[in-house]
Amino acid sequence: MSDLRKIIIDDNEIEVDGAMTLIQACEQAGIEIPRFCYHERLSIAGNCRMCLVEVVGGPPKPAASCAMQVRDLRPGPEGQPPVVKTNSPMVKKAREGVMEFLLINHPLDCPICDQGGECDLQDQAMAYGVDFSRYREPKRAVDDLDLGPLVETHMTRCISCTRCVRFTTEVAGITQMGQTGRGEDAEITSYLGETLDSNLQGNIIDLCPVGALVSKPYAFTARPWELTKTETIDVMDALGSSIRVDTKGREVMRILPRNHDGVNEEWISDKTRFVWDGLRRQRLDRPYVRVDGKLTPVTWPEALARAAEAIKGAGKLAGLVGDLAPVEAGFALKQLVEGAGGQVECRTDGAHLPEGNRSAYVGNARIEEIDTARAIYLIGTDPSVEAPVLNARIRKAWLKGASVTHVGQPAELTYEAEQLGGRNRFLARIVGQAEPTEGAIVIVGQGGLRGQNGPAVLSQAMELTEKLGGRMLVLHTAAGRVGAMDAGCTTEGGMAAALEGADVVYNLGADEIEIGRDDAGGPFVIYQGSHGDRGAHRADVILPGAAYTEEQGLFVNTEGRPQLALRAGHPPGEAKENWAILRALSGEMGSVLPFDSLTQLRRALVEAVPHLARIDEVPDNGWTPVEKVELQAGHIQGALSDFYLTNPIARASALMAELSANARARRTEAVAAE
Repeated sequence: MSDLRKIIIDDNEIEVDGAMTLIQACEQAGIEIPRFCYHERLSIAGNCRMCLVEVVGGPPKPAASCAMQVRDLRPGPEGQPPVVKTNSPMVKKAREGVMEFLLINHPLDCPICDQGGECDLQDQAMAYGVDFSRYREPKRAVDDLDLGPLVETHMTRCISCTRCVRFTTEVAGITQMGQTGRGEDAEITSYLGETLDSNLQGNIIDLCPVGALVSKPYAFTARPWELTKTETIDVMDALGSSIRVDTKGREVMRILPRNHDGVNEEWISDKTRFVWDGLRRQRLDRPYVRVDGKLTPVTWPEALARAAEAIKGAGKLAGLVGDLAPVEAGFALKQLVEGAGGQVECRTDGAHLPEGNRSAYVGNARIEEIDTARAIYLIGTDPSVEAPVLNARIRKAWLKGASVTHVGQPAELTYEAEQLGGRNRFLARIVGQAEPTEGAIVIVGQGGLRGQNGPAVLSQAMELTEKLGGRMLVLHTAAGRVGAMDAGCTTEGGMAAALEGADVVYNLGADEIEIGRDDAGGPFVIYQGSHGDRGAHRADVILPGAAYTEEQGLFVNTEGRPQLALRAGHPPGEAKENWAILRALSGEMGSVLPFDSLTQLRRALVEAVPHLARIDEVPDNGWTPVEKVELQAGHIQGALSDFYLTNPIARASALMAELSANARARRTEAVAAE
């Protein structure tokens, strides 16, 4: 039951929950309160004192609005609602005083600071500060920290708001940052000078209200007013985080998170944030055809003619939909390949995902339901690597008291979990012992669904969900997988059946697989993608496509939510949008696809798959249990071997290669006692 209280803020009477803090009540009343240390997703520190307000009838001094609850206010002498003032002379003087104190030691190097133009301290000094300082003493200086290749530090600018310490401890689940010393000697530091070891560390750049923590790769490359900002969707994992891509001319300069309470809150993983340098390197910017064993640059008409000739002469044609392909491209490929008598497959990692049963390849849980879960079962997944932002939600539920049980390869999770191990019998045991549990969620990863035991693991996971009376979420690793499954890009028998005996393979960005060559040369491969990765090296014809920031596209995230990615820039050189290449190729083949624009293609797609029209909504997937399959002896596999190098864009990034090497070195580092 909510404890509603009446309160008067700046002569406006409103009714709010008594558990709210005054800063939240003021926000509800539409009044902005300045703050540096307060953040709604972190614990309350109450140490910057910028959010001071006057409580009428209270102590004769301003109160910190972030640390006082509405229920702590006393009513008036005759029971009138408590009165709070946010713009009285007392408050104005207090805020000016606080700002004066904050700027005593601040270096005021705005012209050369990377935060210049989007700095909270700058904005609030203008709005609430005074135009002079009474201090003439020398400013103190602090040594900068080395936090690794992602976060650059200028600790002389630090105002000790402790947001970075609270984020790394509470959300990221690492304990390397803290504050030492007292008074003038207080400073934020890292334990024994360690660099940060977390897949979420880049978020402290956004949290820092001054220029103490800035992005090392982005530093000194652009100012915020030079950038064109595009709101889009991330494809580095299947979570579908809301992001903003900032471009300068044709180049992507940085990627920032957007708030979306149902998906990523306001965090993104480091791969999402820093992968942008991979969009510049190893790009395919012109068509190629293999002549005498060597890839040779050609014109578009020549490349399309060679691809059309191969498809028309194919005995068996197979189409593969890659991990980063938007739904439109997968749907167009399906129409093209099936029109030519071939088969299409999107489950390129061999995961057992039953076609047509959305409750089995997506589940029926929403990501935000993890927040209120009481018992979480992780089967064949390591969310700290597969979806670090979702992993932070599991940690949040664990901090509230949820129990976590993990079956699969050993995982370095950021919370305590009962890690049973990777043997299949451990899964059979928890299914056998399961009893109805309120607020239970089963999360099944792609590692569990691969291999011969994939069907059995899925059936056991669904049986466990039913016994617990809970809900199930299938955690995918590929951003394009759910959308391709929705569009019907599947072959009975999976990828092995699609490729068996194929003499022509149309590879739409599937770089995680090896298409072998036999003595006769193996199948003829047409590769359509954005980067010169594994797929391009094996190809006989290369058709250069757009990356995820260079075309509009639908992606469906791991909970089945259709999301729209918008174009932030244009493909390099002669590269084209993926759907347009397929449409042009169909014209060359003489069997033209029935659409001439992206709008017409989407209309046909929505007609075939109606729920894709409901952007940013999670459809009800119902619950259709799969046929029960007995578990055989064996192990549940891991889904990802390296968090930083999971797709062609990441593998083209020099920064991701450095992070991957650092992670490997940390794992193999000898401890002093050894």
